Amino acid sequence: MNTEATQTFSVRADMSAAAMGSGTLQVLATPALIAMMEHTAMQAIGSLTDGQTTVGIKMDMQHLRPTGIGCDVHVTARLIQTEGRKYTLQIQATDADGQLIGTATHERFLVDANKFMAKIKQQ
Repeated sequence: MNTEATQTFSVRADMSAAAMGSGTLQVLATPALIAMMEHTAMQAIGSLTDGQTTVGIKMDMQHLRPTGIGCDVHVTARLIQTEGRKYTLQIQATDADGQLIGTATHERFLVDANKFMAKIKQQ
């Protein structure tokens, strides 16, 4: 199991608040930043036993400053606690200048992928 991961994402137009419907401006949307944070958190947890995965169950996040289209976002997630099947991670996102653009405390839960998907009703 890893304990930390860092990833760099380039902000695309489809990640803007205007494109995602979370606002009207051509800046990084909060939902896109949350997705970056969750993806990096999964990497920090690392490889699991075959058939296992983690699912996000809680995100306490602050989006602190705007980031424009074409800019890079560096996200670092660090595993800070494990309680049974629950993982707690601390996450920070910075821009190319090292300015803090977002922070989060995120919880993920270990599940058996097949059992989890079996709970979903087919429509």
